[in-house]
Amino acid sequence: MRMYDLLEKKKNGGILTKEEIDFMIQGYTHGDIPDYQMSAMTMAICFQGMNPQETGDLTLAMRDSGDTLDLSGIRGIKVDKHSTGGVGDKTSLTLAPLVSSVGVKVAKMSGRGLGHTGGTIDKLESIPGFSTELTMDGFIRQVDTIGMAIMGQTADLAPADKKLYALRDVTATVDQMALIASSIMSKKLAAGADAIVLDVKCGSGAFMKDRKGADALAEAMVSIGRHAGKQVWAYITDMDQPLGNAVGNAIEVREAIETLKGQGPEDFRKLVLTLGSRMCIFAGVAKDFDSAYALLSEQLHSGKALEQMARFVEAQGGDPSYVLDEKKLKIAANVMPLTAKKDGVVSAIACAEVGMASLALGGGRETKADTIDPEVGILLHKKVGDAVRKGDVLAEIYYNDDRKGEEGLKRLEAAYRIGEAAPEKRPIILGEVKG
Repeated sequence: MRMYDLLEKKKNGGILTKEEIDFMIQGYTHGDIPDYQMSAMTMAICFQGMNPQETGDLTLAMRDSGDTLDLSGIRGIKVDKHSTGGVGDKTSLTLAPLVSSVGVKVAKMSGRGLGHTGGTIDKLESIPGFSTELTMDGFIRQVDTIGMAIMGQTADLAPADKKLYALRDVTATVDQMALIASSIMSKKLAAGADAIVLDVKCGSGAFMKDRKGADALAEAMVSIGRHAGKQVWAYITDMDQPLGNAVGNAIEVREAIETLKGQGPEDFRKLVLTLGSRMCIFAGVAKDFDSAYALLSEQLHSGKALEQMARFVEAQGGDPSYVLDEKKLKIAANVMPLTAKKDGVVSAIACAEVGMASLALGGGRETKADTIDPEVGILLHKKVGDAVRKGDVLAEIYYNDDRKGEEGLKRLEAAYRIGEAAPEKRPIILGEVKG
């Protein structure tokens, strides 16, 4: 078998077999197939596409290119959740302890933030002492014992995807649907869960800007799940404005904990309860969506979900008192308000620009080597559809560096649009793709 022949086949619109895809991914991972040939293949895929069978086979080949986690030692059904990323997306911080408090086993690997979207690991490290540096034995033991654990992604998980993504990033081949879906799902499948709930963001702050693209990605990932013999369900959710009110690191942890206390913003709480309800059904702890939703709502109001968060934080070396009193989490002392320049209604918030404002403050990374300031962030007081009067505080920024504070405020101001009429309200749940 020769890579040249596979290139010729795909260039002419042919369908690659499982054996051909396995040969290609193994050869590229081990360095036997050079970058220039794989670049040609990704470009051919961009023009010719891949059918569902090819996409599934590509995903499994990338999954099997490195380590795969064996979670069979954990009792019960293990359910994972993945978000395609957005601004203010602190969902895992609330969702994992909430669903694990009713018996759902959550063995989660998460990453760090890069660019305008934040990372779960960075946010959790705002809690003093908290560590995601777990051994695999310790990770599995913790999930089996308390029901959940979150650790950093291992370097040997789907290495073909890491190598292939770096190549796509510099060859203008990132935005091909089969390649996007297989990239995401190869890592999720390698992480070993029995079932996966997907949160596919759609809007100005998401990778998928429009509904058509978000639906296509959700359908492709659910199809891959079927191909792999897994239960997968996707929700398409709104990211045309930040999720919740807090954007940053420690400030997002505060909001996540407030939600575990039965408070928190309505949009964020509804998203967590929706995703969590599907996880409960997959795990067999609820028979239908309505009963699962009611069960999880009760956990928020009873304090049991908060207790589970404290238990989880303590198990991973963190100080649980910061969960019981989230105001102990240190936020930057310098505060600067953004005020409305006229009367009207918030007609839009450029979501990605809010993320870039947080990045400018020091709350994110432009490169992997950058250091994050966990104390800085943004708190939104007015969101889309809210009426405002001239002088009202639209949002506040929390900063430690004057120059960065000015830059953050400037970007935040550019994100807000004040109009005369309220736009049509966008629900947080835009649609779903059933597994």
